[in-house]
Amino acid sequence: MTVYRTPDVHFRQLEDWPYAPLFTQAMLMPFGQVRTAHYEDGPAEGPVVLLLHGEPTWAYLYRGMMPILATAGARVIAPDLFGFGQSDKPLHGDHLSYELLVGWLIEWFDAMDLADVTLFCQDWGGLLGLRLVAARPQRFARVVASNTLLPDGEIPPTEAFLRWRGYSQRVEIFDCGGIVHQATVRGISAGARAAYNAPFPDERSKAAARRLPILVPIAPSDASAHPNRLAWDRLARFDRPFLTLFGDSDPVTAPYARVFQQRIPGAEGQPHAIIRQAGHFIQEDAGEELARRTLAFMGLDGGA
Repeated sequence: MTVYRTPDVHFRQLEDWPYAPLFTQAMLMPFGQVRTAHYEDGPAEGPVVLLLHGEPTWAYLYRGMMPILATAGARVIAPDLFGFGQSDKPLHGDHLSYELLVGWLIEWFDAMDLADVTLFCQDWGGLLGLRLVAARPQRFARVVASNTLLPDGEIPPTEAFLRWRGYSQRVEIFDCGGIVHQATVRGISAGARAAYNAPFPDERSKAAARRLPILVPIAPSDASAHPNRLAWDRLARFDRPFLTLFGDSDPVTAPYARVFQQRIPGAEGQPHAIIRQAGHFIQEDAGEELARRTLAFMGLDGGA
């Protein structure tokens, strides 16, 4: 099954994006050999901070956080999920599943041979990243969860999510940059909107972006609800530091900060925060504050 690879020309001269991609190759059935892009900043020997984006974004979302983390001495690694950014993309969403994406991420993570990792995850970065933590808990030193969830169908979805899910399936032109702009408090520049649209020259290339909203389990019988319940069983024993940093203006994920705080042992006593004037794409509204709080959580200079 063929995949789409966005031509490099689409990523030239993007606003505030100095990073060149690094590529790895892996077999991902039924798509065959696929290429994954990731970006790095900071010293190679520094403590690893893994930044996982959601949808319909790509690692560009972290452009405001990466240099701050790197300057403080962290080795920052931000991959593009399969289907996004400079990673390969399916042209049809029918064969794309939650479990396939989890398997892809675990295989990529193992190939990178990362350890003692601080994870920062938002949106689908959490839906996938928390599955990764459940599968490889010994590799993670701490976790920062921001505007995300690990849905198992037991907690009803928010009305805002259901509206987004419906919109994602019926809208004729899936404007990724416009979606990010609308889901922030402060808005984003025209250049940033263009950068979010850069990976997707046509509607076919957006198959993953359209598909992911309907892969979120919203009922106990949904396909990935049971695997997520198993992951929750493992996370209920995760006693390493776990921090929540949620935006005060995100109606999609607002209830879930408390869920993490109550269910994960490592969340007890941590400096959880609600970030003021921050929407769903919290990195756009408060990237610098998120970076400073993450550094403080890690005990690195530069933290707030």
